[in-house]
Amino acid sequence: MIDPTTLDNPSIQITEIALTDEGKYICEYAAYPTGNEKGVTSLILLATPANSATTITVPVGDAAVAVARCESANGRPPATITWLTSVNGNSSAPVTTENSDNTVTVRSEYFLKPTPADNGKEITCKVTHRTMPTSETYPMKLTVQYPPQVQITGYDNNWYIGRTNVVLTCQYQGNPDPPTVNWKVSSGFMPDTVEVSKNRLTVLKVDDSVNTTFICEVTNSLGTGKDQVAVFVREAPMPPSNAGVVAGAVIGSLLALLLVGALIAVLITRSRRQQQGYRGNSKGNSAPYDSVARLFGSSGSKNGTGNHGNNNAPIYKGDVGLSEKAGNIGLHQGGVALVENTPTAQDILLSSELDEAERRKFDELEDEDERYDQFSGSGPILQLRPHDEEPASAYLDDDMESQRDGSIISRTAVYV
Repeated sequence: MIDPTTLDNPSIQITEIALTDEGKYICEYAAYPTGNEKGVTSLILLATPANSATTITVPVGDAAVAVARCESANGRPPATITWLTSVNGNSSAPVTTENSDNTVTVRSEYFLKPTPADNGKEITCKVTHRTMPTSETYPMKLTVQYPPQVQITGYDNNWYIGRTNVVLTCQYQGNPDPPTVNWKVSSGFMPDTVEVSKNRLTVLKVDDSVNTTFICEVTNSLGTGKDQVAVFVREAPMPPSNAGVVAGAVIGSLLALLLVGALIAVLITRSRRQQQGYRGNSKGNSAPYDSVARLFGSSGSKNGTGNHGNNNAPIYKGDVGLSEKAGNIGLHQGGVALVENTPTAQDILLSSELDEAERRKFDELEDEDERYDQFSGSGPILQLRPHDEEPASAYLDDDMESQRDGSIISRTAVYV
């Protein structure tokens, strides 16, 4: 209803508004001398819908059928409906219906091929509308009807004569709930030592009469399901299984073998290292310069290989050419860096296998070295010859090499 206007107040007021009042409204007035003027405005009405959702009870089958329905009635504009579920189905396209009062009703259904596993699954309808501050959700559980599914439990294959109070249980699932449970035996007559209470069958004392097949039948409005178990009565109980003991013994044996193998590998590795010694370490990463090895021979000559020398005299052998870093590590008197190692059998054998040419060379050099032994009572060492001595001995000075740190070393190894 629109209240009439006045010249003092040209505004209009609508009371008891309805959706039929929606539309365009025009205000027109006359002015002198400009003529008539007008203004246009549109009135848009919104309506909050009434939402609802429900499940549809269906039997199990191979065809896709509607299992849930969601509706948003008498709303404006139309609402939006969505489905949330874990079942394997599909929602139908929303169906929109125009009402006489210009409102709209929206319906949507969810379809799937119902199976026993779908019974009780959750499904949710979600409705969203412009007039609602938040979406409305409607959680539900599907209802699928199916015949009973039956299984007998409790038989352990160890029923022996004299055993008491053994129980068989008839477990079942179905929708609607099975109204009846019936126990039977294949022999036709239930033994006297058997008691039945709903889905439980109890054998008070095992004897030959229960050496039969027990059958459980469960019936509901959609059909009957059954299961059976054949009982074998033994004279005496079965011996306890020793499978666990055997498995433990096998595992323990394997672990013991692994431990012994690891221990043997460690011992072999350590033995090989002891046999090889540590000669390789003298020229590894631990020795940044060429070293001179000191060997104590069992017998020696002037060059350390004959039979007429001093048995206690050290034998020096090695490579010439010390790096610059060697000068900072420690030098023997006279500038020769020495590394003293314990001789091995291999070193002694190699020292005796020097060829004759090398032996003669060492003998010639030793004659010159003996000339300087008089300057020291502690044994032969390298000495620098003064420059004012005869030129024939100048090779001694040329044989020396100065280092950055001020020391002087010989480029030729000396054997004593």
